[in-house]
Amino acid sequence: MLRAGLLISVLILVCAAPDFDPPDLRTANAKSSTSSSAKEDSMFQIKSNAFQADGNIPSRFTCEGENISPELSWSGAPEGTKTFALVLHDPDAPHKGGYTHWVAFNIPATVNHVAENVPKSSTFPEGGTQGKNDDGKSGYTGPCPPSGSHRYYFHLYAVDGQVDLGANTTKADLEQALKGHILAQTELMGRYKKGAGKAA
Repeated sequence: MLRAGLLISVLILVCAAPDFDPPDLRTANAKSSTSSSAKEDSMFQIKSNAFQADGNIPSRFTCEGENISPELSWSGAPEGTKTFALVLHDPDAPHKGGYTHWVAFNIPATVNHVAENVPKSSTFPEGGTQGKNDDGKSGYTGPCPPSGSHRYYFHLYAVDGQVDLGANTTKADLEQALKGHILAQTELMGRYKKGAGKAA
């Protein structure tokens, strides 16, 4: 009889307790995964010792100087990165879609630094391929705005594999091939205002 009374008391306490919903582990895991991915993306960064982000690009890297590429380095690529792709683009150029100054891809994931003055050829130092800029030439061509100050974006992509493209690849070709394969992306923007001389 005593046991029956205890059982009834327990049942009454359980029924009177406020509703308790156990945590949705799938939701929690999804949030954790989302936060982790965002963190990885925010950790992926590119920089240059030649200029600060949103700063002025020195003239030696432009058509008014030596027209050589600046030093670049990056860090924080997400897990699963197999290659990198690099594009330098001027969205302020008076051309439809802007002007592309540099296209490179299939850069090995082991590479995280490129010295200045990359040779203007179809190959990229340490491996990889250089495509065509909007001059129709391989490799880098420096800023050369016809008027005013232009923005120059160094876009770097962490890619999950190699892209099956050759040395005649343009920015549009590369963007098409990268669809669905970009793990993370980052950018470095520099500015340049031309003094006197030729424009392009």
